[in-house]
Amino acid sequence: MSNDPASPTTSAIAAQPSYIVLPREGELAGKQYQTVFAFLVDHFKQIDASVWRQRINDGKVHWQNGELINENTAYQATARVYYYREVQAETKVPFSEQILFQDNDTIIVYKPHFLPVTPGGNYVNECLVHRLRIATQIETVAPAHRLDKDTAGVMLMTVNPYTRHAYHQLFLDDNITKDYQAIAKVTPEILTQLANNTCKLPLSWTVKNRIVAANPSFTMQVVEGEANSHSEISLVAVKQGLGLFELSPITGKTHQLRVHMQSLGMPILHDRFYPVLQPKGPDNFAKPLQLLAKRLRFTDPISGIAQDVQCKGLDLSAMLV
Repeated sequence: MSNDPASPTTSAIAAQPSYIVLPREGELAGKQYQTVFAFLVDHFKQIDASVWRQRINDGKVHWQNGELINENTAYQATARVYYYREVQAETKVPFSEQILFQDNDTIIVYKPHFLPVTPGGNYVNECLVHRLRIATQIETVAPAHRLDKDTAGVMLMTVNPYTRHAYHQLFLDDNITKDYQAIAKVTPEILTQLANNTCKLPLSWTVKNRIVAANPSFTMQVVEGEANSHSEISLVAVKQGLGLFELSPITGKTHQLRVHMQSLGMPILHDRFYPVLQPKGPDNFAKPLQLLAKRLRFTDPISGIAQDVQCKGLDLSAMLV
């Protein structure tokens, strides 16, 4: 594997369109738009008006029925506007996904580190959904749940729009079990206790606290108040100061496991957000976040089959090389 921070980049246009629903008048905070163009320019402030003008002139903005939108097309509240995201430089993620199971309703897949599930930021086609649509020739592939771009592991995808709701309901009803692994530096106190035989593995923690958005808003923090998050965490192996942890998120807050490991004084290895947000820069593919969604267990709501799918675990020894 190369130690270069990132693979070569190329310009890219999304193969699949994104869309936005035009807000009703009451949702516009007093603003009024005569044209779709005016709304797009004002709503997506990070994109210059000239870029939207070029996309429109190139036929890359249209209504749901495919009818093209021009600069003078009138604003229509609640209508969907479709457009194709573009980036000047899209980084190629040099790791592969792997399909672990597939039937008429689902795909269970291993997602590698660094690969986003859906388009976002500087990624338009380098995402799990697009890769699976190409690999399977199924255009209706969609995720049933979230997994951070920086996290690798087992994911449940749906392929049948008519049964998709049943798989979403698994997560809403807590009828699916997710098991994770992580590697982190063990605190000096725990290392001393292990060395003195005043404690032994496994060591376990129940972590319950209140997690809310921090500043910047894509990070999370623990605050005082009623707990809204719950994780069960165990330290199962230690080698040269590094620990292998098994984690079970009982709730599903954004970055929950990363924040909970930080709250124990053992932030996950190579975490660029916690405990200190690192400056924005290219991904370092030689140092993936050591967090893995290792196992997914559920009873399929359509077939009734008990699914128990897992991938290869994290390698503690490899972190010591």
